[in-house]
Amino acid sequence: MSALRIVPVPSHGTEDVLVGPDGTVFTGTADGNLYAVDPAEGSARLIGTTGGRPLGIELLDERRLLVCDAHHGLLAVDIATGELETLVDAVDGMPLVFCNNAAVASNGDIWFSDSSTKFGIEHWRKDFIQNTRTGRLIRRTAAGEVEIVLDDLAFSNGVALSADESYVAVAETTTRTVVRLWLTGPKAGRREFLCHDLPGYPDNIARGTDGLIWVSLPSTVDTVGERVLRMPQAVRALVSAVPPALQPKVKRVVRVMAFDDDGRCVHDLTADATGFHMVTGVREHHGQVWLGSLEEPAVAVISLAAD
Repeated sequence: MSALRIVPVPSHGTEDVLVGPDGTVFTGTADGNLYAVDPAEGSARLIGTTGGRPLGIELLDERRLLVCDAHHGLLAVDIATGELETLVDAVDGMPLVFCNNAAVASNGDIWFSDSSTKFGIEHWRKDFIQNTRTGRLIRRTAAGEVEIVLDDLAFSNGVALSADESYVAVAETTTRTVVRLWLTGPKAGRREFLCHDLPGYPDNIARGTDGLIWVSLPSTVDTVGERVLRMPQAVRALVSAVPPALQPKVKRVVRVMAFDDDGRCVHDLTADATGFHMVTGVREHHGQVWLGSLEEPAVAVISLAAD
């Protein structure tokens, strides 16, 4: 097990984490707030609020964050002033239901996921159990044009670009896979697995400074849930109607994995989940692996050097 250092923030639900060039750690919380965390002092500064539920966070440019807000879509947020700009809130005339995670290309294109066209974040379990396969990977070009690149995804979640931007990867939470779409080279346009049969359900993914694709696993494989997913759709719909309090509880784990461009697992890190769990965000930055959580009022960090 790896040693875990926990850094509190003023609100709970630090779903994703981003590390800026100067080491500042950015996160968003369930109350809509966005924070900049000083990793040395452990202090958190309020940047602003989206008025919704911020999930994936990326650097859009030197002064703005790109925020996937589950309620309001794809947003740009000025780090200094907190000023908001809506970049995408609808696709093909239909409002985004569950904007989740993103990656920004060097040419300014934004690749982002919409996890479901049927259920919002408050009912994510229903989409998971029913396996609606309405998740999408969407591209917004630097010129502002929006197109659906992949659809029929099983709860599309984390998004990452390879270091050379030859492919874009997107996690499918329900099927425990990370798929990739080749963008350049002889495989351009081909869709295939980067990794599959993961030991848990992938959430956010991100490319680290090490060039690897890091994958957060907030929960290990649930045998009951896997059986339910193999049942007829009508049965799954009935199961999804059971109140969350009566559904199987997510196991307390801290686990993240990292894969190279060949799909080889380079790191598989675990830590004590007593004081921190439900890891939905991961970001490697020069040997420090920062973690976010859908549940916790904190971010956490693992040092690869000490692993």
